[in-house]
Parts: sequence; C-alpha cells; structure tokens
Amino acid sequence: MGLKTIPFREIEHQAENMYEAVVAMSGQAKEELNERIVNKAIKDHQESELDVFDELDEASIEDYEEKQKVTTVAVEKFLTGEVKWSKPYLNK
Repeated sequence: MGLKTIPFREIEHQAENMYEAVVAMSGQAKEELNERIVNKAIKDHQESELDVFDELDEASIEDYEEKQKVTTVAVEKFLTGEVKWSKPYLNK
C-alpha cells in the first residue's frame, strides 16, 4: 500500500521537467485531501443531527478504515495521465 520507487523516465513522459511534475503531483494531492475532508464532513452531517446536549459517540478501532495516502493516489494519477495542469504564465 505504499509508494514504490518511480524511474525518472516515467515522470519525464508526463512533464517536461521534474519541478513541473512535483508541482502537479502536489496540487493533485491537495485536491484529493480536500475531497476527502468534504466527503467526511458531508457524511458526518448526514449521519447525525445533534442537539446542544447530545453526546458524541467515540470512534472505535473496529470502525477504522485504512485508505491510501493522498500522495500515493496523486502520484498514481499523475503517472497514468489523469492529472491535467497548465502553465498560466504561458497563457498570457
């Protein structure tokens, strides 16, 4: 479930230089994290409508759901060509 070593040649197929690739993967990781946060907030809100004096249930170990890290998801999407980015300074 971890990230394995990636040859530079695979990254060069997707971007002109390594810095562009890192920025694109970083932006994708941020989007993945934001999406997870929003989905969790929506799910939590839908599951319970709490009043002021209601008690919250504590999360147990059995409820833990392991997910891939957002950086791993972002790198995989980048390498498969799912990440699209542009160079705004060239579009002027």
